[in-house]
Amino acid sequence: MEIKILENDNLYVRVDMPGVPDDGVHHKVDSMRQKVVYFSGEETLGSDGDKVDDDVREYSGTAGLGCNCCEITGVDAKMKDGVLRMIVSRVKVKDHDNKCTLFLPPNTGVCGDDMLVLPNENEVKFYGENKEVCEHDESCRIFMGAVKGSSFCAPGVPPLSHDIAWDAEFGVLKVRVSPPGSNISSE
Repeated sequence: MEIKILENDNLYVRVDMPGVPDDGVHHKVDSMRQKVVYFSGEETLGSDGDKVDDDVREYSGTAGLGCNCCEITGVDAKMKDGVLRMIVSRVKVKDHDNKCTLFLPPNTGVCGDDMLVLPNENEVKFYGENKEVCEHDESCRIFMGAVKGSSFCAPGVPPLSHDIAWDAEFGVLKVRVSPPGSNISSE
């Protein structure tokens, strides 16, 4: 999570929520506690009334003010590639002579175009770099790692012999590995 105070005294809040679709997060302002509550995990129904996805990821948290001199006046929230970005506007209602810099921290994702999946004889490596999506993002983040071929390949069959496909959606990388000459795949 990233929180910072902008030049206009608004707060910028960025929260990673991998696996949540762009329309899968909701927020509300709790004016009594001077915070923004955000959550995901509601089921999505298709046009036929059936659930669209059984694998719903659930997140919740808060971000807000740590003072009693300001009130939240608005929230501009956008969700993209598994990252929630909010601009929280506030106004000073007490103690107008002092600048307020207090806030309570609550507790990015990568899209498919920004990912590389590189198999070699022993493992499948992955590398992803999210781009600066919002003008307030401090810097890009890099995600990288590897999965040993022995965890998904038959003994003696190197990862390069398999069909490997990948995609990243809502900040989650999915790598599909199919054995040679087979229609079976494992993720």
